Amino acid sequence: MSNASRLDTFRAMVAKSPNNALARFGLANEAMKAGLHEEAAAQLETYLGQHEDEGNGWQRLAECRIALGRDDEAREALARGIAAARRFGHAGLVAELEERLEEIA
Repeated sequence: MSNASRLDTFRAMVAKSPNNALARFGLANEAMKAGLHEEAAAQLETYLGQHEDEGNGWQRLAECRIALGRDDEAREALARGIAAARRFGHAGLVAELEERLEEIA
């Protein structure tokens, strides 16, 4: 399946079930792969507003924001991802996010 058709599939899933966190996260991932960082960021922002993420979604949002030249917002997303990863006991992800935060500081 091509990236375009995966995008269309996830877009249709989100349109049909806007509260489906997995479909929204999948759409964000496919949009990121396609370089559609604005769309991916918008989907991740909605996903993060609907779902308690363990840190990975915040990391992906930060990467979209970096790609869009929004470093201040990326730092905020990384900080929120670090807090989430700590809450869920993901020490490896905490370290990864802290390292990324230092890179864009």
